[in-house]
Amino acid sequence: MPKGSPALTLARKDEIVSACAALYEAMSFRDITIRDIGEKTSFTRTSIYNYFQTKEEIFLALLQREHEAWAGDLDEIARQPVPMSASQFAHALARTLERRARMLKLMSMNLYDMEVNSRLENLVEFKRAYAGALAALRSCLRRFFPSMGEAEIQSFLYTLFPFLFGVYPYTAITEKQAEAMALAGVELPRHTVSTLIQPLAETLLRPYSPQ
Repeated sequence: MPKGSPALTLARKDEIVSACAALYEAMSFRDITIRDIGEKTSFTRTSIYNYFQTKEEIFLALLQREHEAWAGDLDEIARQPVPMSASQFAHALARTLERRARMLKLMSMNLYDMEVNSRLENLVEFKRAYAGALAALRSCLRRFFPSMGEAEIQSFLYTLFPFLFGVYPYTAITEKQAEAMALAGVELPRHTVSTLIQPLAETLLRPYSPQ
């Protein structure tokens, strides 16, 4: 890590991660290179290696940022002053995830490569953000569904979170995939993040709904 103020280091890392995010909107994970990312920053490409050793570390930092933003959205829900039914909370939860399409895409498509090709300290930072999202959702459940015990909360979390890893492929079907499904005679229902998340969450929470 180069010498410099913590604020400068944070700003440089944030600029690199933002450049990666912009590229990921139009390019695949496989095709993006550190050279591509460097060309979208205000400093030299080789300077990136002072902050990240691989492109996977940059993407992992992007996924960390997404989890931190999601945790912030969940914290905002938890601060709501009025009670929520299972249906209302499921709707609010689904809306937070509608805003995190990039997070869902990274989780389903690229997580293994990111984790394998990142240094342990980077992986630990990401896991802290992941744990923060878990904690934020747990706080929501305690706030709105007080009859849920710790075992029930844990069951909800470990039903929802593995489910999240499969959401993106069902909501972002390519033309080639659609054509293959049609030729194979397989029905192709159209889903959004909300149409997948909301019914699941509502079903799981309905027994504990205060309304």
